[in-house]
This record gives sequence, structure tokens and C-alpha cells, in this order.
Amino acid sequence: MSHYEQKILQIINESHDHMTSEEIFLALKAQESKVVLATVYNNLKKLTDEGKIIKLRLNDHSERYDKNVRHDHLICSKCGKIKDYSFTNLKEKLEGELGEQISGYDLRIQYVCPECRD
Repeated sequence: MSHYEQKILQIINESHDHMTSEEIFLALKAQESKVVLATVYNNLKKLTDEGKIIKLRLNDHSERYDKNVRHDHLICSKCGKIKDYSFTNLKEKLEGELGEQISGYDLRIQYVCPECRD
């Protein structure tokens, strides 16, 4: 794993947010002044392809990155805020209903967050 891959993975794994590529770039730039945006894009693609991080595509077509730890997402349909949530693992139930083995799933639930309801 390259130096930049390790740094980007560390930034994502230590974040409590679902960062955009630009936010990751700015965080990395604070540590590595010579890094360019293309390096971040290339490494995000590689880390995503290797399954080390998750890319979330939202309804507004924006992309955010998250650590690859089993969890689900609540996404506010008004403001776009993303909240992590851990539902009971549905893998065995889904496999039983489908009659097929699945490698994983990504559950995204649309709702209106408390702030937008007020």
C-alpha cells in the first residue's frame, strides 16, 4: 500500500463524517503539502475497488466515502445529512429468502431528520 493510500485510509477511518473527495483532499493537504487532487481521486478509486472503503452515491449524485465496517445509513431526504446506524445483520435472513449466498449489502434508509422536521 502506498504512502498516500495509507494516509487517505487513515483519514477516512478516523473520521466520524462521510467525507467528500474534496474534504479528504484538504485533510491530506494539511499533512502533505505537495499532494494533488488527482492523487486523491486515484487512491480513492483504488481503495474502493479493493473494498477497503465504501463509496456512497447520494440522490443528489454527490459521492461520499466511509469506512468499510458493517453498518447502515439513514439519509435525510431534505438536507442530505447522513447518519450511521447499525441494524441487526440481515445477511442470513436475506440468504434464506433469496435462496442465494450474498457477500454483503448496503442498506440506505431515506427519512426526514429531526432538524428538518422542526
